[in-house]
Amino acid sequence: MAYFSQHVMSDLPLSIRRVIELFERLPGIGPKSAARLAFYLLVTPTGFVDNFAQTLVTMKSTIKKCRQCHGVAEGELCEICSSPERNKRLICVVERPLDVLAFERAGGFGGVYHVLGGVINPLDHVSPDDLTINALIDRIGQMQASGEGVIELVMATNPTMEGESTALYIKRQVESLNVKNLKITRIGSGLPMGADVEYADQATLSRAMEGRREL
Repeated sequence: MAYFSQHVMSDLPLSIRRVIELFERLPGIGPKSAARLAFYLLVTPTGFVDNFAQTLVTMKSTIKKCRQCHGVAEGELCEICSSPERNKRLICVVERPLDVLAFERAGGFGGVYHVLGGVINPLDHVSPDDLTINALIDRIGQMQASGEGVIELVMATNPTMEGESTALYIKRQVESLNVKNLKITRIGSGLPMGADVEYADQATLSRAMEGRREL
């Protein structure tokens, strides 16, 4: 830990050290924040800590992947995929479940989503087979066969080199299906290169969705 010397850490009780180390493993939590959270829980009423721990266990045991979009769900389908009010023929492709939350928070999109689980990145040994790209292709093919074909596929991967290359790879795979009247678009320039959808504000995401272009 850079924030604590080894001597200071060794002076702490073992249980506190373990909690601090676990908090540090969470994204966006540094040594200082980890220590603050650990000591906050230490002085918090036991009932809150018990409820907090049980809630985490319940979330881990009950939440699973949506059978259709591969986002998070408590049942076979998430609330978005099961909603009769959503346009099932308009699919927005994102990297992570948090990106779905970001677009939903921004509002203005009435379609459904498909969560890839990441992007193609050979340097990190992530290939197309490691993502849900094949499931997306199957989903589009099944919809086409049922007569309810997709009318627009919105590529909303992050505007990074990996996000762009993943979007182009998916475009080529979808085009090989020869689906008639299918428009493939890319979210607009509301998002700068290198930005993450998850951290964008509502206005930026709204502009990005409104300014999507054909890919």
